Amino acid sequence: MNASSSTAILSVEHVGMRFGGLTAIADLHFDVHEGEIVSLIGPNGAGKTTAFNIMTGFLKPTQGRVLFRGQDLSQTRPNEIARLGLARTFQRTSVFADDTVRDNVLIGLNRHGDVALLDRLFPTPRGRRAETAVRERADAILDLVGLAARADEKAGSLSYGEQRLVGFALALAVEPKMLLLDEPVSGMNASETQGFVRLIRKVRDEGVTILLVEHDMPMVMEVSDRIVCLNYGRLIAEGPPAAIRTDPKVIEAYLGKSAAKLEHKEPVHA
Repeated sequence: MNASSSTAILSVEHVGMRFGGLTAIADLHFDVHEGEIVSLIGPNGAGKTTAFNIMTGFLKPTQGRVLFRGQDLSQTRPNEIARLGLARTFQRTSVFADDTVRDNVLIGLNRHGDVALLDRLFPTPRGRRAETAVRERADAILDLVGLAARADEKAGSLSYGEQRLVGFALALAVEPKMLLLDEPVSGMNASETQGFVRLIRKVRDEGVTILLVEHDMPMVMEVSDRIVCLNYGRLIAEGPPAAIRTDPKVIEAYLGKSAAKLEHKEPVHA
């Protein structure tokens, strides 16, 4: 993906966030272009989730702004941001455990759909057509994420990795232009992680831009077009995976100064 040839769908413009005397984020600035898969990485406490919360309206920055498709999100509520086409998942799996997998997705579709209330409540022809269309959309989403065979099972009976996929399906239910994924493969085994990498690429190929926070570095290096690295709330590196993998500031942030020096020590020739 060539970022320079596409339009920025999300722009983080010199964002800062303070909680009392604590600076959580300082002068954060980067763009995500349409069709990209970008990863936001950094050690624990680097400010990644705070940045996500600002982008999706759960926190208001103390300085700077976030633009989504050219619109300033500063005064926009989370539900309104989702309606604009910017959706997110959360670190903790959140499903309706006693409802079926299909019903979980239907809840998401009905919450963000534009079917009139009367058409939902009364069995009019228009209401029946709308209900059929919504169910077909739910089944299409479940097929996309690989849960079609589990559609009629209780969501609470699924494995942890499969429940993460239900959460992903709920995010897709709002038909987003961009998805923010917060540690999407946390708790998944190697096979599930590889399946999720394929799913992210498939969703991107359907026209959805991806920004993700993830601690699984092999997964990040494999799936990302670009990587943005934070440390102590500050941007320390940005670039393609090959550049980030060998960046001294990134190595130091994760492993400490001594490791960074060893990583770049000149070889000793006999």
